[in-house]
Amino acid sequence: MMPYPPLGTLYAAGYLRAQGFDVALHDVMFSKSEEELQHAIDHHRPKLVVIYDDQFNYLTKMCLTRMREAAFAMTGMAKKSGCVVIIFSSDATDHLDKYFSHGADFVICGEAEETLAELVQGLLAPEEFAVETVAGLAYCVDGEVVRTAPRRVIEHLDALPFPAWDAVDLSPYRDAWKQKHGRFSLNMVTTRGCPFHCNWCAKPIYGQVYHTRTPENVVEEMLRLREVAHPDHIWFADDIFGLKPGWIAHFDEVVRMHDAKIPFKCLSRVDLLLKEDNIRHLQSAGCQTVWVGAESAAQHVLDAMEKGTTVEQIYEATKLLQSNGINVGFFLQYGYPGETRTDIESTLQMVKDCMPDEIGISVSYPLPGTRFYERVKQDLEGKHNWVDSGDLDMMFQGTYSPDFYRALHRMTHKKFRVWRAKNTLIDLILHPRHVNRLSIRGMAAAAYHALTLPKLESLVNSLATEHTSMNHG
Repeated sequence: MMPYPPLGTLYAAGYLRAQGFDVALHDVMFSKSEEELQHAIDHHRPKLVVIYDDQFNYLTKMCLTRMREAAFAMTGMAKKSGCVVIIFSSDATDHLDKYFSHGADFVICGEAEETLAELVQGLLAPEEFAVETVAGLAYCVDGEVVRTAPRRVIEHLDALPFPAWDAVDLSPYRDAWKQKHGRFSLNMVTTRGCPFHCNWCAKPIYGQVYHTRTPENVVEEMLRLREVAHPDHIWFADDIFGLKPGWIAHFDEVVRMHDAKIPFKCLSRVDLLLKEDNIRHLQSAGCQTVWVGAESAAQHVLDAMEKGTTVEQIYEATKLLQSNGINVGFFLQYGYPGETRTDIESTLQMVKDCMPDEIGISVSYPLPGTRFYERVKQDLEGKHNWVDSGDLDMMFQGTYSPDFYRALHRMTHKKFRVWRAKNTLIDLILHPRHVNRLSIRGMAAAAYHALTLPKLESLVNSLATEHTSMNHG
């Protein structure tokens, strides 16, 4: 229950409004089914329906089968209502034929705002429109897919209008957050793109380029967001927060100058955190949590991924963040080719040693357009997409079976919770005043995990042995 509004869609709505178009937004976050779109179409009676995938969410890059099916269903509804359908998503770009065969009229390929505005302008104009002049577009002519010239990405991000926050009902978001977490969090971005070369990370929109907003522009939006939505917390959803040299220090200065501090979390790299006194400036600007792509404690796995970071930097950055009062989240990735059981144990030991505040675990996922995908595509066995975010299936021939990695996923979480509970117990013994309902509940949950952990460890060992025996057999 950490729902965030569709930020990419809000940017698109804000951009179209700035161009003079009337825009209505149907948010599907809390929808029970795709059918709810029909009510919005019946109410607004639009000429154009844009099915817009949020580009600031990693799950959208994963092109979940469930998301694709929802897009097909909504396309059908819009077409039956006589609307022109425009699609923007990584999956649509990778599988144009599938989307056109389900009724889509246009697919935006690349950064969307300018392409969408030019397309809408042309489609709503009374005179004939030369669609081939719009860069960054795909469509069909006599059954053949046509792609126009690529669209250049926007370099000066300050020129973009702020997201159309008034177009979305924030009440269910606020209620969900308050009920589950006692605070209300909203999402922002300060950058677009990533210049690093992790070979499993797809970059269908921005490629290797990286552009950033000025701290002044970001702080202006923070102040406006505080005025209209009153968030208690911000998630900066950038791939990398504050990569540009000197940016974090300048951001810290502008935040303090305008009394704009709002607690936030962000994503970064362990090597960048160790530069320019960045961690101190993050803490000063209001940062509560930094998530890092730790991935693995095996240096040869990090090198194979082309991460450009070291295990030593993971330990060092974690220690420095925690000493500055900033929580740490680890992204972990199991199953990368070449990872051994010893490497897995090293990763578990790293989690135990560093004791991050949160962990997120996945298995290596071959995204189209990546070097990793090209490496393993010959081993893909029919299934090229997860059905949903909890699928965790290994879609190529890994070192171990998919059942092993699913069990390993559960085991890692259980071990992590037990380790954290032991630390919490020590703290409560030393500082009894720290006892509260949350700590007691956490200890009770950890007791359950401790009791069920041996059986799960046995299953992991059994699945590893079984897979090894089959391969040797």
